[in-house]
Amino acid sequence: MNISNKAKGFVCGAVAAATYGMNPLFTLPLYKEGLSVDSVLFYRYAFAVLILGILMKIQGQSFALKKNEVLPLLAGGLLFSASSLLLFMSYKHMDAGIASTILFVYPVMVAVIMFLFFHEKISLLTVFCILMALSGIGMLYKGDSGETLSLIGMLLVILSSLSYAIYIVGVNHSTLKTMSTAKLTFYALLFGLSIYVVRLNFMTDLQAVPSFPAWVNILAMAFLPTVISLICTAISIHSIGSTPTAILGALEPVTALFFGVMIFGERLTPRLVLGILMILVAVTFIVVGKSVVGHINHLFLHLLRRH
Repeated sequence: MNISNKAKGFVCGAVAAATYGMNPLFTLPLYKEGLSVDSVLFYRYAFAVLILGILMKIQGQSFALKKNEVLPLLAGGLLFSASSLLLFMSYKHMDAGIASTILFVYPVMVAVIMFLFFHEKISLLTVFCILMALSGIGMLYKGDSGETLSLIGMLLVILSSLSYAIYIVGVNHSTLKTMSTAKLTFYALLFGLSIYVVRLNFMTDLQAVPSFPAWVNILAMAFLPTVISLICTAISIHSIGSTPTAILGALEPVTALFFGVMIFGERLTPRLVLGILMILVAVTFIVVGKSVVGHINHLFLHLLRRH
């Protein structure tokens, strides 16, 4: 791996996470203009499908599907879309920066799912990280002066994270594992769009975009946190691997927190900062855990050979 390719991978990983963390930046102004969660997500998914489809066509990528890919894609699309819906609903009940931080525990949930349903061994480090992440969430739930976050908001974002974790596990243990990232996301978004079509009473309740700034926010939301984030993630994984890309994902909640505090006036107390750091550290250790344990074992064997 040459230095320029590695540098490109790290830059793209950072851009992917940071752009995904921009979701609240475009979503909250749309809520302020009176658009419902379902209308916002319908526009986001519809324009993202259009943009992604055009990019795939330009690159000459195939849209063809095999019969055994349709049902897994439908299930994946519904899970992917449910994760977005639950997250965007949570923005109505709690600060978007806090919601984005709690969403980031999905790698912890993946580790638990793999342990419970696929009999993957769980290390002491992973158990410690799970407890640390839960403690961090507990600190976010209760503020410095004793006030608590909305229980509904907490449940919504935890279910959002769980939906995304199940989606990831499902993709990696189905016929979709070898599908290109662009095609997988195109169809996940396309099938996921059906949730909003149904929830909007087959488009009869879809709200019109009220202003030019709202159009800018909708198109920016479809392009930056969706299409650009996807493309940069794929480039980063290809250039530096999935583990460093996942670690760079910590920039996602950090970006959401930055915009939440700087633009939307969300509060950030010492207790919240500590809770956020506990979650970020726990998730990072979960991601690097296997490779770290592997390196330690390798070093131990090397030392044994020397003696």
